[in-house]
Amino acid sequence: MLRGCAPCAASGCASWWGEAAERRNFMDLTGKLLIAMPGIGDPRFEHSVIFLCSHGEEGAMGLIINKPADGVELGDLLEQLDMGGENSAASALPVRFGGPVETQRGFVLHSPDYESDVSSLKVPGGFSMTATLDILEDIAGGQGPEQLLVLLGYAGWGAGQLEAEIAMNGWLTADASPELVFGLADDSKWGAALKTLGVDPLTLSASAGHA
Repeated sequence: MLRGCAPCAASGCASWWGEAAERRNFMDLTGKLLIAMPGIGDPRFEHSVIFLCSHGEEGAMGLIINKPADGVELGDLLEQLDMGGENSAASALPVRFGGPVETQRGFVLHSPDYESDVSSLKVPGGFSMTATLDILEDIAGGQGPEQLLVLLGYAGWGAGQLEAEIAMNGWLTADASPELVFGLADDSKWGAALKTLGVDPLTLSASAGHA
């Protein structure tokens, strides 16, 4: 009814209607996985699996869950932060490359059994994310979450950027599960995430964006 309506066009309500339609069509991917497609064009994201901690009309923020930060263990971070700890097993935990933004900033993606006294972000699907130092103190003292990944840096997108990359077949999206995120070896996560969609990683090609 708005099409061809001169008063509406003059008043700008047709533009408003288009913006409202875009908002209605927005799909919140918070708590989902992004699976990098072959040929994504950025070596930092090649074969990456990203857990989306937040996604909204203003943009998105996620953590790469399958790329180790070479030669870095949690004990190294605890030592740099002057955090002693009796939990030797925790000190040996690997640290992962969470993304190319703010690579000196730490994040812990973890199970919901732990909640920071300062701030923890609850994420749908049985996950939480904490970026305050108290969680490292608790991990060092053996009081941390049962399941966790420690990461440095994150991946970020501005408004509409992630949606455009998905539309250009840069990413597939899949449901996240604690078993895949926390339970698998890093080099198994990309293939396992694809298999949840029924996609064989051996036959996937750069042109198979809608497989």
